[in-house]
Amino acid sequence: MLRRLRKLFRSESGQGMSEYLIIVALIAVAAIGVVTVFGKDIRELFAASTGSLAGEQGANNAKKAKVTDKTMKTFSEKE
Repeated sequence: MLRRLRKLFRSESGQGMSEYLIIVALIAVAAIGVVTVFGKDIRELFAASTGSLAGEQGANNAKKAKVTDKTMKTFSEKE
């Protein structure tokens, strides 16, 4: 019984999974930080590119791409 208990504590089979979990968590935190800092710029770029894909002129896309800040109050409002 004591041997099994010692073997259980020496086993490192779950160590690799926990290391991957820590790496994924760090990547998620970094991604949230990047989106928080560059969120408005990213929305402007996507607005311009979706307009171009829809066949609109480039100058019109640049004017429409100006996006207002999104907050919890204004998130559901159409632009």
